[in-house]
Amino acid sequence: MADMAETRLEEPAAAEDKPVRVKWHRSVFYNATILGLCSFAAPGLWGAMNSLGAGGSQSPYLVNTGNALTFCLMVISCWLTSGVVRYIGINGALFVGTIGYAPYSAGLYLNNRYGVEWLVIVGAAFCGISAGIFWAAEAAIAIAYPEPRNRGRMVAYWLTWTRIGQILGGAVNLGLNADRNQAGKVSYTVYIIFIALQASGTLVALLLNPPSKVQRSDGTPVQLTIFDDLWKEIKATTRTFLTKKFLLIVLWIGQGVYSEAVFFTYNALWFSVRARALGSFLSGIVAVICGNLLGLWLDQNQISLKTRSRRAFAVIMTLQGAWWLWLTINVTEYRRTQPIFDWNDPGFGRAFGVFIFLVSGFQLNYNFSYFIIGQISTSPQETIRLAALLRGTESAWQAVSYGLNAIPIIAAVGGPYINFGLWGASLIPAWLVIKNFGVDSDKIDVESHTDAQGELRGKQDSS
Repeated sequence: MADMAETRLEEPAAAEDKPVRVKWHRSVFYNATILGLCSFAAPGLWGAMNSLGAGGSQSPYLVNTGNALTFCLMVISCWLTSGVVRYIGINGALFVGTIGYAPYSAGLYLNNRYGVEWLVIVGAAFCGISAGIFWAAEAAIAIAYPEPRNRGRMVAYWLTWTRIGQILGGAVNLGLNADRNQAGKVSYTVYIIFIALQASGTLVALLLNPPSKVQRSDGTPVQLTIFDDLWKEIKATTRTFLTKKFLLIVLWIGQGVYSEAVFFTYNALWFSVRARALGSFLSGIVAVICGNLLGLWLDQNQISLKTRSRRAFAVIMTLQGAWWLWLTINVTEYRRTQPIFDWNDPGFGRAFGVFIFLVSGFQLNYNFSYFIIGQISTSPQETIRLAALLRGTESAWQAVSYGLNAIPIIAAVGGPYINFGLWGASLIPAWLVIKNFGVDSDKIDVESHTDAQGELRGKQDSS
């Protein structure tokens, strides 16, 4: 087995010396684009609506309750995803995962136009059941499909499509509401456009190549397969969650994703309709730039892994701390003065700027989380489990965040205070994981793990 591992470790290097001819519709870039389009249509447009502030509603409390339900159900569906992949494959999981987003938007549409509340909750439930599978599947694909040396840029490229959804949503809404300088809800026409686009994501998912047909530029195969049955996968996923390396990043995951409900609620409470739309548009652009710069840095393979990981962690966490301090000062004052900012008002820049930066910080944390999962995973099967656990843990934190932000006092000031505290509490545990990256000379990529390689080689030889 040791000889087999040594042979396997030498293969990628040899392959890189002899680039293979790649068909465009089998390439990593093609598949990253298809995955990105699915992310644009599903979570991207979900984020676009929420970036308008509370799903575009005048009051954030009903929508925050629905979102809390969505994320509660996503915890369960994320946990089961590796077992689902065992039976329908990663492509089938991605397809199933896109189905629930349009009903969610339909609920927001009926609430916006006719005041119907029940479909907001039912749509949120549909979204939660399918979105957990989607989140876990897309994360596993994003980590496993690219060549290891290009992973950072491909993850950033894929996440760009998610933010393009927000940018497009903000642009559409800004065009429809540019003359509305008061607080209120957005035009219901926005929802009709979003529903149509989200429904198209289900069809786009069918265009993704299965792992066995993906062609990398270095000739190495994509390894993304589950061999165990559902119950064994549930137990294996649970054991993976309880490992030291994952438990140490749970608080760090929380400080990154808890913020979504906080800054979207902040946008809904303190800004006019057109200012909210402008925030959705501009924050998406800034987030895309920041995320791609981080991906470019993480792929600078001439710089040691130790240096790349530590510097990225230091910059991200320092900026996050500064932004939470800024927001804490703002909301403490606004709780007392109760302003509604339009872009012509004094103090708008101070209020608006922190929203832009926090959305960018959310993107940076997302990108870096996939980098961490890629480093701590030891096999293709574990990649799927860790991706599911990452998204399930994110969902759990966001369920708590949206649930608490349905309470007025938490929405106004408590959310930023809690998130600032989470940021501080996460620093040391996360550092205990990050400091080991690039330190061990025997660290091998996930695709070279001995046990998984033996299983996969046996299957490839028999096919």
